[in-house]
Amino acid sequence: MIISPEDWPGLKAAFASAAAKGVLLYDIKTERFEVTTLLQKLLSQNEEIFGTLVPGSASDPAVSKVSVHHFSKIVSGSPLQRPAWFFDVEQQGEGIVDVTTHLVDLIQWECFPEQILDPSDVKLSSARRWPTIISKEEFRGVTGFDDFPEYLGKDVKDGKLHVYSNGEMIYQLKGIWAKVSVTWDFMPPAGGGDTHYSVMRGTKCDLVIRQGADEKFVPTLYVENIRGSSLPELNEKLKAALGQLPFDSLMAENSGNKALKIFIPTKYRVSHEEHFGQVTRKFLEYMEAGKLPEWEVPGMITKYYTTTSALKLAKE
Repeated sequence: MIISPEDWPGLKAAFASAAAKGVLLYDIKTERFEVTTLLQKLLSQNEEIFGTLVPGSASDPAVSKVSVHHFSKIVSGSPLQRPAWFFDVEQQGEGIVDVTTHLVDLIQWECFPEQILDPSDVKLSSARRWPTIISKEEFRGVTGFDDFPEYLGKDVKDGKLHVYSNGEMIYQLKGIWAKVSVTWDFMPPAGGGDTHYSVMRGTKCDLVIRQGADEKFVPTLYVENIRGSSLPELNEKLKAALGQLPFDSLMAENSGNKALKIFIPTKYRVSHEEHFGQVTRKFLEYMEAGKLPEWEVPGMITKYYTTTSALKLAKE
């Protein structure tokens, strides 16, 4: 919704105006519908499996979300052609305020479900930003432009484009330490693609989502660092817990020392594009009800306070 700290007061005013006019102003949060994220959230609420979320620290956060993206990639079987303005952070936003909106949202949604949050709950510890450097040839390959447009001149150094598409923030939310990191490389490794890493650290285990080469770049949920019970004991508890969730045919299997992997049937694996339809259906439910849940608007205001404040801190 916004990409700079100066826009945040206007965002609050927009929500106030929407409320006064009976208009629903809603953010598109596709990652809430990713099945591994849903399962991570649900299992984190099971004290017999997860315990409770640890507070963590700045050097070892309780929850981390790390996302890696690529400017050049194949989508639906064809090379992705990007508009030139996508590389202008004044139009697209820097990395620390772009993809991070999804990751900060997930931290709020998973760690404090259906709770009303406020910017005063956020305490930023550190933030940093750095550029991805793109040659003119790479830019031509992904945009079709032979040269950098004039409006990108401010970001061209020594004949190469410096795009501040990468960012990291470490902060506390209601006393829980969190880390969010976004990186944009130009091109993925052979056979690879965008990846997501997420960990929630509990008093009894960690819930970890990995999407690397070992997972064939498919998001996979693990239960790791099991504490307080043996692997077979937790496996039995986990099987019972999975059987109570609104997904059938979930299974847990051993995955190395003190770790279990959750098997998820293919029917629950939907594409990123399909998530937009799921978001739309949820919004139509809210439209029919005539209101959003009471925690949604405060959550959006808090989320954008977090991302834009991180950008401000990173530039200091």
